[in-house]
Amino acid sequence: MQAYVYKSLRKADTYVYLASRDDFTRLPEPLRSQLGALQFVLEVALTAERKLAREDAEVVRENLSARGFHLQFPPTVEDPLKEDWGTDA
Repeated sequence: MQAYVYKSLRKADTYVYLASRDDFTRLPEPLRSQLGALQFVLEVALTAERKLAREDAEVVRENLSARGFHLQFPPTVEDPLKEDWGTDA
């Protein structure tokens, strides 16, 4: 399955995967408004062997088949002070 990846020029580190190149009609209008302009960045073959940096390729394929798009949000930043550093006496 081919996927076409676009980055939002309004929302940092937010990407949209589309099943068909430039088929923005698959995106709900409220989502299109929030994302603003989208810039094409990558065409990728989503095979069973494909690994993606921040997404599960199987989930992306399922969303593309069901909805025609997949939305990738920025990674969450966790509070480093919540970890147990093992320094307590």
